[in-house]
Amino acid sequence: MIEKILSKSVRLICAGGFIVVAGSLCAPVMAQDATVQRIEITGSAIKRIAKEGALPVQNLNAADIQKSGAKNVEELIQSLSSMQGFTTSSESVNGGGGGVQNASIHSIGAGYTLVLLNGRRLASYGSGSAVNLASIPMSAVERVEILTDGASTLYGSDAIAGVINFILKKNQQDFRFEAGMNHPSKKGGKSSSVTLSKGFGDLETDGYNFLVTYAHDSQDELNAKDREFAKSGLKRFTEGGKTYSTYLLAANTAPASATLSLKDNTVKIFSPSYYKTGTCGSNTSFIGTATDKSCWFDYASTVQLIPKSERDSLFSSLNIKVNSNLNLFAEAVASKFTQTARYAPGAQRLSMPLGSTLYTNEVLPYLSKIGVAPEDVKSASMNVRFTDAGGRARDYITNAKHLAFGANGTANGFDYSASFTHSENSQESNFVGGFLSRNKYNEIVNSGKFNPFGPSGSSAAVLAPAILHTNENKTDVKLDKFSGSLSHELFEAPGGPSQLAISADYTRQRYDFMPSPISQGQNAQQPNFTDTPLGDSADHLPIAAKRSNWGASAEWMIPVTKTLEVTAATRYDAYTAVTNDMVFDPSNGKLLPPAEQGNANKKATYKLAFRFNPIDNLLIRGSYGTGFKVANMDSITSPIVQSGNTSGSYPCPVKSPDPRAAYCTGTTQQYLLTGGNNLSGPSGLKPETSKQYTIGFRFDPVSNLSLGLDLWSVKMKDQLTTLPEQFPFADPVKFNNNFSIVYDQGIGANKLVTLLPTFNLAAARYQGIDWDNTYSMKTELGKLNLKWNGTFMLKSEVDVPGSPTESSLGRFDAYNNVTSRVISQFAASLTSSDIYTNTLVMNYRSGYHDQVLTPDDNALKLVNSDGSLPPTFAGLTRDVRSFITFDWQTRVQMKQYSNLVLTFGIRNMFNKAPPLSIRIAGGGNQAGYDARYASPLGRQFYITGGTSF
Repeated sequence: MIEKILSKSVRLICAGGFIVVAGSLCAPVMAQDATVQRIEITGSAIKRIAKEGALPVQNLNAADIQKSGAKNVEELIQSLSSMQGFTTSSESVNGGGGGVQNASIHSIGAGYTLVLLNGRRLASYGSGSAVNLASIPMSAVERVEILTDGASTLYGSDAIAGVINFILKKNQQDFRFEAGMNHPSKKGGKSSSVTLSKGFGDLETDGYNFLVTYAHDSQDELNAKDREFAKSGLKRFTEGGKTYSTYLLAANTAPASATLSLKDNTVKIFSPSYYKTGTCGSNTSFIGTATDKSCWFDYASTVQLIPKSERDSLFSSLNIKVNSNLNLFAEAVASKFTQTARYAPGAQRLSMPLGSTLYTNEVLPYLSKIGVAPEDVKSASMNVRFTDAGGRARDYITNAKHLAFGANGTANGFDYSASFTHSENSQESNFVGGFLSRNKYNEIVNSGKFNPFGPSGSSAAVLAPAILHTNENKTDVKLDKFSGSLSHELFEAPGGPSQLAISADYTRQRYDFMPSPISQGQNAQQPNFTDTPLGDSADHLPIAAKRSNWGASAEWMIPVTKTLEVTAATRYDAYTAVTNDMVFDPSNGKLLPPAEQGNANKKATYKLAFRFNPIDNLLIRGSYGTGFKVANMDSITSPIVQSGNTSGSYPCPVKSPDPRAAYCTGTTQQYLLTGGNNLSGPSGLKPETSKQYTIGFRFDPVSNLSLGLDLWSVKMKDQLTTLPEQFPFADPVKFNNNFSIVYDQGIGANKLVTLLPTFNLAAARYQGIDWDNTYSMKTELGKLNLKWNGTFMLKSEVDVPGSPTESSLGRFDAYNNVTSRVISQFAASLTSSDIYTNTLVMNYRSGYHDQVLTPDDNALKLVNSDGSLPPTFAGLTRDVRSFITFDWQTRVQMKQYSNLVLTFGIRNMFNKAPPLSIRIAGGGNQAGYDARYASPLGRQFYITGGTSF
């Protein structure tokens, strides 16, 4: 009887066109008296008949992937309605993304979203578990399974947000060729791909299958100047009947401006070249009053919206069916991903001695015009923009290697599997343009060949010898894992056989970060090194950390009745303390012997789940579980170093007569320090813990309609967090000890810095509703399939003690992030004569409250009635509108021509521009919109074709 019920359930789901579990759910259902094949469902070690499980698992099969029109894995995953809070390619434009694109389920974070390849872990791009999706070849992917319920007892308790499992192709025998091209209707951002694959042997008839796949894809850059909505930091718009203008400009200009620290601890910034010529240079705008005239740089006009990238991938697999009870497998993946990200020309504040030629000739003559007496100047610096050196550019080169082999099968009624995985992720960051060697630059300036205060546009050849073409840093991550599982039927329960699965695994992870000599600058290891990169910062130090852990789990499934199934699972994980081979004495920076740092951690977690079929066409399911996540190794081992600049601009946090005020540079970007907590015991970092639940249903009222909905909730405490940069600047009295003065090798002078420590005090809460509904019907034109899925967020908030609860739900929060309340997709597909398939898709993302700007942000002006801009700044509270786009795709399958398949499509059919955002923080340096929430490509035409023989 149970097989009959399951067969009916499978038919209903397949008719709806929605697949939710691993395996061939929509394969022909076997007869009632035949042997029903059992498969492994993502999130469980127990093999069972393909059916809806107790956990919400979404499956993207080959047809779903094809209909998405996605060009690569990261675009496919990041377009799903359940994904928020991930890193996009645009964030690497200013170095923030580091050449990484990742996944984040329900806005909980990439570090809590476990990404697997055929159910096995991949090496991360950092010292934790977050995976760079750019290293996964889409051409090798057969389907993707997304478990949106966290804390999997099978894969590891750190999967708090959920699991994304990429299932690779196997048992292909023919030769396949595929190629595609995507072309925006406006300039920039083209992409293309080509894939070759060949399989040998049929696993069922020959007992083996060997498959090899090669793929190449490329993405052209898209520049801000090629899109009207992002081509300038001076963006005019109307809000509430008034006209405003964004004012995203920087004091570092060409010709250079000057910063004067006066003896009364005040600061003045002005442009000597403006007083000399009465004009501003290219990409600059006038800012100032009658007594303080400056030309500030429009950096937003010079950045990329999408960086250039190329990827080469090679995948091979070998499967051997020794007999009906034993299978051997091996798989290897190698990929190289190169992303070239370019942003504004180098900006650098450089010290300028009061007796220097530059100060005497270029600054001193104009002091009287700004009302400053020469004897009142305590120190001076120049704010340089190296426009003649070109935009700052980095190559991020990621080499990924993944090897796994093992065996699985059955013996004496036991299902078993054993495997070994070795995975590597190596990433280089290289200076390839716009960054300068300080030593060579000084030689050029001292020779008189280049004057920072002179006009720009004629010194490219002069500065060329100083441009850096060298490595910035290299990160190597290696992961080795042994795992095994065993499952068996225990007894016959009222609803069927009760099953038990046990598994164990051992993992070793190593993380090495090696900055180049010029990125380290002068330190105890290289005391005679004098060079630093202009346009970036030095003072980075290497990390060499390793850690191991072992885990064991048990999962027990009991069919209590024919309609009720209960599963209980538990897992125990034990992590060693981190061994650090690069320990530095904080007092003198000298290298100390290797040492263990941080705490060893041991903890058990559990999950309880059920699935209930009160009637044949209704499934009710739910789960409750716990999880924990240990700190990333660099959160423990990182020395305190400069980590860059704030993403926003803030007023000086200290005021005269505080001596630190003399090192403020106005309301420009500030400098940050971060570092790890290497203490052990109660003062050290402890694991983050979580509790989560899901409750939902799937209802098939008629044979061609399937409705599904799941309510989920995740609560975390002891969460590791870096102090948000807004907090110390919003309350500088409370965070007074976070501000200090350090010497900067690049500037050649002291500067004010802000320490943002990592601690274990935060708590977070996330809650929402996922839904997916499908409907199919036959029409005179063919078979029509409708699919509507989405996520409605109910909660996304973080608590840091001493500060109010910070919610990102529908608003730009203090962490510079937004969680959209609703993300939804509706798709209609019509298949005619099994040859033509036409698909129309509507994509929806709800609007949100934009970043609130105040006059102190110095980023917005209220336009005068005559169109001019006043010297004063304005504040504004506004909303970012919702974003709706439509996609069209036509697929033609011509089997008579070597199975030729052609696909034509249009993405963003109506060329909808991203909604206006006045944000001045978060994401990259793009202005006028937020690239994390809307694509800047606009309307895109694409074509793909494939054939097999």
